[in-house]
Amino acid sequence: MRLPAAPGAVGLSLAAFPVSYALNCVAALAHPGAIAVTGALVLLAVFSMVYLLGEGSHPQDPLFYVFTVFSFTSVIDLIISLEEDGYISGFMEFYIKEGEPYLRTAYGIMICYWDGIVHYLLYLAMIVAITQRKSYRTLGLYWLGSLMMSIVVFLPGNMLGKYSSEIRPAFLLNVPYILIPIWAGMRLFGQPKPLPCCTAQKVAAEHQRSLYQRPLDSGLILFLLAAATFTFFRGLVVLDCPSDSCFDYIYQYEPYLRDPVAYPKVQMLVYMFYVLPFFCLGIYGLLRPGCSWLPDWALVFAGAVAQAQFSHVGSSLHHRTPYPYRTPEEVWWVFLLTNVLYALGPHLLAYRCLRSPGFFQPAAPAGQDGIKKHQ
Repeated sequence: MRLPAAPGAVGLSLAAFPVSYALNCVAALAHPGAIAVTGALVLLAVFSMVYLLGEGSHPQDPLFYVFTVFSFTSVIDLIISLEEDGYISGFMEFYIKEGEPYLRTAYGIMICYWDGIVHYLLYLAMIVAITQRKSYRTLGLYWLGSLMMSIVVFLPGNMLGKYSSEIRPAFLLNVPYILIPIWAGMRLFGQPKPLPCCTAQKVAAEHQRSLYQRPLDSGLILFLLAAATFTFFRGLVVLDCPSDSCFDYIYQYEPYLRDPVAYPKVQMLVYMFYVLPFFCLGIYGLLRPGCSWLPDWALVFAGAVAQAQFSHVGSSLHHRTPYPYRTPEEVWWVFLLTNVLYALGPHLLAYRCLRSPGFFQPAAPAGQDGIKKHQ
């Protein structure tokens, strides 16, 4: 018996519903330690099932097993978010109560929605690509950025915010989401890039075009400059900058930045210390030809900012956020427009890199064209 690709992954992931329902009915799982052990055993059982049923059919890429197991956990996260929003009941109450109570926050619900929908679809797409022996490098880099962003905000937010005293043993179940993406990222970056679609002559022509001859790149640079400025400003806001503009902004436009759960503060600091330098590097890559590293990292940061903005915007408006920290209704449109445009910037940069990669390819060595013509 062999595990089919997408149908098998879908069937396995949907098993999360009966599994979670059955575990929710077991009274012994009311203890935090029992929940952590049970969670680890369930993950081990799922991995063993995927490995045994898929052995001999998909052994060429170990990420196949990772994506299949993670698709199961994505459905678990979707169940958590749906239950916390009142759409279903009787599935994960035991886990939220004694396992990871911080998932009841607006931010916890939003990252579960993102993992249960966006990550789940990415897992299925990459599983299909692996079984069809197609490249999934682009999807993988986008997923890598998205997952890493959720982890670097979620875990410190749990330890620094008001839920720091409620960390239970089940918190350790997040450790694989730190280690496995690092290993997966090394494999993804190590995969061969698609063959260059531009000839050496076209690459040379792209390199010779000045910024004035690239109006779309000029507009994108201005866009990234504005995003970098906004990133720096919000970083100052969460660092308690005493200026009047920061005070007015945090009370009138984004009071969620004051929420004691700490997720928004950590998010803005991650933006300031990691995304802001990337915006500057992106501008550099648009000014100087031959930055072959930019397309890959543009995909990573596009996924990261997409996940972050979805979670941040959703948390700012969610009913689980206390009313004093929710975005006021009178500024909803300004808030939404600003944050949607902020998320759009990295995606425009990634699209620019994928649509016309010639500018970012290194120049061909002298004399290579002549050799190719002679051949």
